[in-house]
Order: sequence, then structure tokens, then C-alpha cells
Amino acid sequence: MAPALTPLRSVEAGDALVEYRDQGPATEPPRDHLISVEKALARAVALARPISETELVPLAEASGRVLAEGARALGPLPSFDSAAMDGYAVRRVELIGAGPWQLPVVGRVAAGGLAPEAFSGAIRILTGAPVPAGFDAVVMQERVRRDGGVIRLDTIPPAGDNIRRAGEDLAAGAPILSAGALIGVRETAALAAAGIARPHVRRRVRIATLVTGDELLPAGDALGPGHIWDANGPMLAAAVVQPWIERRDFGRVHDDPITLTKALSEAASWADLVVTSGGVSVGDADHMGRALARTGGEVVVKQVAMKPGKPILIGRIGRSVHIGLPGTPLSAFVGWTLFGAPCVAALAGRPPCRRDIFVRAGFTFERRPGRCEFRPARRVGTDETGAQIVEPITERFTHSLAALAAADGLVILPADAKQILEGDLLRFLPL
Repeated sequence: MAPALTPLRSVEAGDALVEYRDQGPATEPPRDHLISVEKALARAVALARPISETELVPLAEASGRVLAEGARALGPLPSFDSAAMDGYAVRRVELIGAGPWQLPVVGRVAAGGLAPEAFSGAIRILTGAPVPAGFDAVVMQERVRRDGGVIRLDTIPPAGDNIRRAGEDLAAGAPILSAGALIGVRETAALAAAGIARPHVRRRVRIATLVTGDELLPAGDALGPGHIWDANGPMLAAAVVQPWIERRDFGRVHDDPITLTKALSEAASWADLVVTSGGVSVGDADHMGRALARTGGEVVVKQVAMKPGKPILIGRIGRSVHIGLPGTPLSAFVGWTLFGAPCVAALAGRPPCRRDIFVRAGFTFERRPGRCEFRPARRVGTDETGAQIVEPITERFTHSLAALAAADGLVILPADAKQILEGDLLRFLPL
């Protein structure tokens, strides 16, 4: 059986950078130095310190934003003893002797009303209404027979029956949500119920995107000799459509180091994260590394032991994190998924977004060890234990966006595995 991948480790920011710098200068790793996916991720996330700027926003505008600090209830919920259902509030002390018992109806209270003062009898009460002082049970209306102004009970209700006590859901000051929580439908309801009208959220993460390649044209344009349609620009734009993200498109940049240096500097002056595609390999037209050096940027990752997407630049330009993805769209997608998305989450103070699962290989495959592979794959069934079985979409996958579009996720082949056998336990990254 091929060995299963271990989960990606969470490494403290300082530890990750110290670990790297102990091996050599952080600004220029050796060209042939391959590091593992786990180590590259640790270095990338170490650069992505959570944004410190925060703001108060109206609750109606907070959906999709990230809490900057934990939220606590401003008061008890509910703030008074209330009826859990329609019925009659009674004082059990009045139910003396053998039943059945008869009690006069001496008042009525609905949700939002004031509990009447009463010292005996029964009070007609509706769901959510305050329970009058001294009344210690609510008898649901289905268990009561009413004749005019009198009700008849056949059993004595338990103490506290059908009463929601003050603070039963939340005590005053009780924690509701933690810092980093994404405000959605449920979170909005919890914040409103706890009395929080203006939650404290982080500023939106600013992401600048740009692509390089003189061969690129917008989708739909007429293609001339040597031209292709740009897939990475639209892909990166779609990848960051979130209410807690603000994106600025710096367009397609010519394969020229001076032009690219200027574009990188402009993007970094605005963004928390600059994401580029193309120009990260070692060809004559691959200028990203030289342009990054011209900006005074720092590089902490240059090549990763992975396939596809071995050449990748991860570093910093001033206060901005920079992720330089390969130009090949599938490689760019894998690089973004493994490193870009976790960096954005870290900048927003969100928990890690990668969620691998274990699956069974529905295939046999001979491979050359050394690099971890991320292959587009589909689910094809389950085994007798209920584990999902997956198969790669195609054997030749490095450039195949069609395979990616048809995939359920990426099956992960461990770097040290020479052979994958049918039934082996592997990790799978659902998409």
C-alpha cells in the first residue's frame, strides 16, 4: 500500500521564517532547491499576518464579513421567563388534593404584552409572552378543557413546565461567536438576538491581480498567430469573489521587466496580497523574479516539490504578500488552491480553508517519486466501509483545464510513492 499523506501542519509565523532563513538567505533561494508543499505553505502563511484595521458596520450590511473580535451577548436571552407554547399559566400550589382541578381564567397575555398581576387562578398565555410572577408552570392548551371562564386540569404539570427561563439560551456576557467567524445567516440571527446592532469586522482583504504574457488576449477576441485566450485572469477574479475581499485588476502586463516592475510596485502599494500569473520559470521571457528583485521584494519560496506547478514565487513586496503563480492555467489553479486561498484566509483572520478527506484509489499507477502530485479526479463510488473511491480524469493532466472542469477534486499522490495500487488510502481535496 502506498503511504498516505499526513495532514498539512500549522506552523507559527516566526517559526516558519526562522526555519527557512537558517538554510540560507531568504531573498534568493537556490534555483534547484525544491521544498515540500507543507513547508511552502507554512512559509506563505507566515507572511500573511491578519489585517489590523477594523470597522463597525450595521448588522444589515455585515453578511459575508469577518468578525474582528469575539461577540458576546449584551443581555440575557430571553430577558424574562416566557411561555414556550400556547396554554395557561398556573400556580401549582393551587392544585390541592385529588384531581381533576378547576381554575378560573383571570387574565390573558400575549408576546410583547405585560404580565398581569394575579395571585390565583389561571392566565391564558401565548408563546413568547412573559410568565407572571409566582406562576410556575404553563399547561399546553391541548391538555386543558375550557368551559367559559373556567379551565379543567386532569394532571399536575411539572415545575417549570413549558417555561423558558431568563438567560436560558444565553447569559449576559456569554460568548456568541469567535473572532474570525464569517457572518452568515445563522450568525446574523445570533448577533441580532444578542442585541448587537453593529458588529466589529475586519477591513476587507485587498487583492491585486495581474497576468503576464504577450501571447494572451481576452476571451472572445480574434486570435492571431501565436495568441491564446487568457484563462488565468478570469479564473483569479472568480476565485476571490467574496464580500470580505476587495479586488483590483491590474490587467495584462507585457513580458518586459521594467513594465512588470512598475506594475508590481503599484499593485503592492495598494494591496494586502498581490497575485500574478506567468513569468516564474527560468526562460528568457520569465521576468517575474527579476522584477520582484527590482521592487526590493523578499522571496521565501521559489520551487516546490509538486506537480503541476513546481515553479512558484512566494514572498513579500513591502507590506504586501506576493504569490507568483505559473502561467499554465491548471498549475495556476493548483497553486492558488494550495497557497493563495490559505494566505487570503490568514490575512482575514479566518481559519485554514483547506479540508482534505481520505479516499480509496480506484486505479493503479506507476510513478516517479520526488514530487507530490495533485491530479484532477472524480468520485466513482464507495467501498464496503463507505469510503469514497476516486479515479483521475485523465493520465495526461498537466495542461488540461477540461479535466479540471470535469473533476470533483484533486487526488493527492504522495511524493515518496513509487506506485499507487487500487484500494490505497489517499488524500483528496474536494473542489
